Amino acid sequence: MPNAHRLDHRPFLVPPGKKIRLKDYATDHTGHFNHKDDGKEALREDVSALAEMQNVLWASKEYAVIVILQALDAAGKDGTIKHVMSGVNPQGVFVQAFKAPSADELLHHFLWRPTRALPARGEIAIFNRSYYEEVLVVRVHPEFLDAQWIPPELRKDHKRLWKTRYDEINEFEQILKRSNNTIVLKFFLNLSKKEQRKRFLERLDNSEKNWKFSANDLHERGFWDNYQAAYEEMLNATSTEESPWYVIPADKKWFSRACVADIITSRINELDLKYPTVPASEKALLAEAKKKLEAEGGD
Repeated sequence: MPNAHRLDHRPFLVPPGKKIRLKDYATDHTGHFNHKDDGKEALREDVSALAEMQNVLWASKEYAVIVILQALDAAGKDGTIKHVMSGVNPQGVFVQAFKAPSADELLHHFLWRPTRALPARGEIAIFNRSYYEEVLVVRVHPEFLDAQWIPPELRKDHKRLWKTRYDEINEFEQILKRSNNTIVLKFFLNLSKKEQRKRFLERLDNSEKNWKFSANDLHERGFWDNYQAAYEEMLNATSTEESPWYVIPADKKWFSRACVADIITSRINELDLKYPTVPASEKALLAEAKKKLEAEGGD
């Protein structure tokens, strides 16, 4: 898959089995791009490549793909989805948002909700936030656990609870790969506190963006350090060989979009998908159909 703007993904990867510090991942990194226009051109190339790959994915029905986007408020999840998926066929792609669980969902294991939203082989599912919220926002706000059923031995031992949930998530993703050839691509859009403040102010100053701002956004900003710690431990515990995490610099929207698109297209390209071949018995029928159509003559 030729692309003159191909990125080196290693700086963004959370190496499985190794402990990383989130502060070591720059939020304003722009790779080898010298200018914003280079990033936009790279995005255009990858959007075009992804559209073709999705056609083959849909036709072959060999793999399913889940793209997970996790981030703090204003990091650009919605914009990333809009721009990266702008060229794909809606027939084979859907977006699932994970907001606060409903009363019915709280009566089930936390992985029941994503199970209901799994893509079939041939499809791409984009999870705007995900089941990882159960080790992020719930960890920062443990009072949310009051509405959940927790095994008695874990209710007072939160350290074991989070470890159990990490293990269950890893097993869940392994089962998806093993049982249905589902590839899980996981992205954390890494936004700086300074840039978040800037984007919040833009939403408040621009009447057309007021709807994007919620008083709760400012409330959650007060837990910035808690979220950073929760993300760091989650990344270390759940970046696996089958489903590694990528920490994407998000201070420059044009770069984060180009970076996510580049990794998605590269990972799907590695699957070496092919259009399905028609059996010999059906080829004879196709030849006969062609013969009949040609016999009809032109208009």
